[in-house]
Amino acid sequence: MTILLSDPRVGAIPVRESGEPLVALGPGLGPALARVRESLAVRLHRAAALLPAGVGLRVVEGHRSEADQRLIIARYAGEVAAAHPGVDAVELEILTSRFVAPIAVAPHVAGAAVDLTLVDADGVELDLGTPIDATPEESDDACYFAATGIPAAARAHRDLLAEVLGAVGLVNYPTEWWHWSYGDRYWALMTGAPAALYGPVADREAVA
Repeated sequence: MTILLSDPRVGAIPVRESGEPLVALGPGLGPALARVRESLAVRLHRAAALLPAGVGLRVVEGHRSEADQRLIIARYAGEVAAAHPGVDAVELEILTSRFVAPIAVAPHVAGAAVDLTLVDADGVELDLGTPIDATPEESDDACYFAATGIPAAARAHRDLLAEVLGAVGLVNYPTEWWHWSYGDRYWALMTGAPAALYGPVADREAVA
């Protein structure tokens, strides 16, 4: 059974904030130069080094402000409500959390998550079954990491992501093949850690 970010078990995880700063990823991990917590950056570079020759990691997003997170929540909740007429508020939050996390537990807001993909030696994105940020509605659930019915090459590429990112301690959010995190509440729940290492980074700190 998939545990979603709206699950009370995620919110119940305590946060013991490490105080690690946000750092910018180098161009070797993509032109976005995304900002993430320092230990996550180290792990991403280690993962990239585990990939076979000619394959690289491209990170398209890291830390996200609370304001941006609220906008994404509102926009997607509207799409979900339109796709599921009559849905109540509780179910709407659950369905919305398949694609975007509630603020309090959001891995991106904590600087603890990245959205990423694989590229070839020329920087061309490899086939992973759907574009990054394809919603469950748009992709007919093919965005789920374990989705069936995707091309064999896409499955192999997803498995390669899992191999190298899992080897350095990251966990996947199973409704989004591209979303991987370290140190947040979801990571703590999935790994059995007693507490999260990172809580939300205030917008003013992120730009300091």
